[in-house]
Amino acid sequence: MLQGILDSIYFKEFPNFELVAVICPRKGDYAMVRAIRAEVPAYVVDPELFPTTISHSMAVANKLRDMDIELVIMAGYDVPLGVIPYQFKNRIIGTIPCLVPAFEDREKDADVVVAALERGLKLTGATAYFVGEDGGIGGIILQQSIPIRSNDTPETLRVRLTEECEWKLMSKAIALFCEGRLSFHGNRVVIRETNV
Repeated sequence: MLQGILDSIYFKEFPNFELVAVICPRKGDYAMVRAIRAEVPAYVVDPELFPTTISHSMAVANKLRDMDIELVIMAGYDVPLGVIPYQFKNRIIGTIPCLVPAFEDREKDADVVVAALERGLKLTGATAYFVGEDGGIGGIILQQSIPIRSNDTPETLRVRLTEECEWKLMSKAIALFCEGRLSFHGNRVVIRETNV
């Protein structure tokens, strides 16, 4: 996911956007290597150094505030968010490889790609969303579907979802945020059309 964002930056697809930092929960995460290669500051905030999820999330939130972060991008960050969604309400974007609300009631560790294949779905896709205050899926920004092929395996489908859907949706969602085109109507995200 991070590589897709770095590519979008390289090709100047985001107006008024600067990737200020990459924060990882583990030193060995490949995102650290990608960030360093792209000359983006990278930080590790290791959850094992903190006694609770809340104290770890407060450390991450403090780091984000210290850097005056306006938008938090969940590009593979797989640690519970704790207090971060409360402190960055409607300013955290993530993606999931399914068309929400499909599989929204899944168990936390359930694999939505495997579930789509096991249930025999003909279409699947991905969703870009704002993270809700509970750390789950909040307002949906964009969705994109792809057909499931008869010879798809979890691995091939996961690659297609990432490359054909999630990378593109994340880039589009970031661009819309940076252009000031996203707003809320109740819990629903509204995309303001551009003046032609």
